[in-house]
Amino acid sequence: MITRERRNRILRTVQEEGSASVLDLARALDVSASTIRRDLEQLDRNGELSRTYGGAVLAPRQTMESHDATASEAPFDLDSADPGRSLVAAAAAQNVPDGGVVLCDIGTTVGLTARHLHGRDITVITSNLAVFDELRDDESVRLVMLGGVLRRNYRSLVGSLTEAALAQVSADVLLLSCTGVRPTGHVVDNMAVEAPIKQAMIEAADRVVLLAPESKFPGSGALRLCSLRDVDTLITTSGAPEETVSQCRESGGEVVIA
Repeated sequence: MITRERRNRILRTVQEEGSASVLDLARALDVSASTIRRDLEQLDRNGELSRTYGGAVLAPRQTMESHDATASEAPFDLDSADPGRSLVAAAAAQNVPDGGVVLCDIGTTVGLTARHLHGRDITVITSNLAVFDELRDDESVRLVMLGGVLRRNYRSLVGSLTEAALAQVSADVLLLSCTGVRPTGHVVDNMAVEAPIKQAMIEAADRVVLLAPESKFPGSGALRLCSLRDVDTLITTSGAPEETVSQCRESGGEVVIA
């Protein structure tokens, strides 16, 4: 059995059962426990499951509907994004200064924003493969890819190499995505492999522009990235709760309703 087929079967088992142990997987696949451990470690780095003591469980974002173990494409499709994300993306592009350096975070809305950056005299730094695919042939844009481990199903690069590269970066503006904005103003994400990279991007940028359509209020996630009080510009849509949005304004930030 080839490695990818074995890992697909591991993913299918975890999806169907919710969890699986190293010993059970080793018996079912007729391989050594050490082979299974290596598989689980790689799948965890890819964000396809979460490694636990003695086995693995579903990754926080993973469901039977949203993650097919045999898929090689992302679970999101830029062309099927909801209208709110498209509005936010168009507004976000206006926050990128001519001649500036922009960090583009992982996520669908940021990927959509790249469509509005064609022909701009800018430098784009990203680990988002949707941004790369959109801008790769545009000679006006200087495109810099951060290194890292490829997560095929989320079209992104993650891991310690990505974080190390970000330590060398200084950007004018960050286009930041999230999975939720709490009523407390906490900006959160639900993927442990992404949170450290997002936090490193915040540190590397002079200005933080948060792309959060109304569906992100409150959204989901428990990993805190920052607060609305740390955001320079919040771009959202008309259904976002005013009592939450106002926290950005109160700290001197700008709120843009797309």
